[in-house]
Amino acid sequence: MGSASPRSENSQEPSVAKPFFGEVVVDTCRVVLRRERLMAGLRTINLILAFIATTAPLAHVLELPSKLTLDGPLWLAVQQHLYRGWGAVFGPVEIVALALTGVLLAVTWPTGARRTYFLAFACYAAMIAVFFLFNAPVNEALNGWTAATLPTNWSTYRLRWEIGHAFAAALAVIAFVALMRQWKRERTK
Repeated sequence: MGSASPRSENSQEPSVAKPFFGEVVVDTCRVVLRRERLMAGLRTINLILAFIATTAPLAHVLELPSKLTLDGPLWLAVQQHLYRGWGAVFGPVEIVALALTGVLLAVTWPTGARRTYFLAFACYAAMIAVFFLFNAPVNEALNGWTAATLPTNWSTYRLRWEIGHAFAAALAVIAFVALMRQWKRERTK
């Protein structure tokens, strides 16, 4: 067993640890850089998902004034044909945005960034809850309707559906803005 040569505190050489099974080189600078790159990548992916998760609810809000003027059979036709497949695309995006925001929340918990990620996480969780409270029951009901079987209170279903998407849009925008601000803060460090 040889003795290690003394090093100065400012040395750029990697530190060397001698565990039971041999020599292990630990380069803390590289580990920190890899972690920073991984975090930057996760934040960027999260921001992209946040943007995508914002688009569908905002589209529904932008359509709201025109859709409120539609008569029952036309509204039903729009609901049954125009939005076919949206849930299969945007539902998973919202779930992945929630999950990735949860990962970032857990990783940044000891830092000040946790407030931002907690806000975004809460918004995504609330978006999913709003969908199941407002939109899913309406979607389920109108899947069995036809223009001839449209109930007389169809406009209450329409209003419930539109309110659900308006809530989701507000939550999505709050999450997106919070994540965008955090992304900018991290990039300017």
